[in-house]
Amino acid sequence: MNTNKDIYIMGIETSCDETSVAIVKNGREVLSNVINSQIDIHKEYGGVVPEIASRCHTEVINLVTKQALKEAKIKLEDIDAVAVTYGPGLVGALLVRSFLC
Repeated sequence: MNTNKDIYIMGIETSCDETSVAIVKNGREVLSNVINSQIDIHKEYGGVVPEIASRCHTEVINLVTKQALKEAKIKLEDIDAVAVTYGPGLVGALLVRSFLC
């Protein structure tokens, strides 16, 4: 009888202008990888505007997370660990991780 439990890790990337959440099973199998890009938003400014990027992350992080869980066919309660962007990056964008942890 195999008593090994599958380990699910949620990876969150919010260091610049993309909000991304991925679910990985047992460190090897990517079950989902959802990316919300802000390219079109920042294009008119000629580069990333930190305040706008941070605001956009907070607006979409829950939706991106829910979509990643849905695509992975698991629930938040199934997640064993969360990996987040620590740095370097835009300070405001990195603060998004604190909303989930």
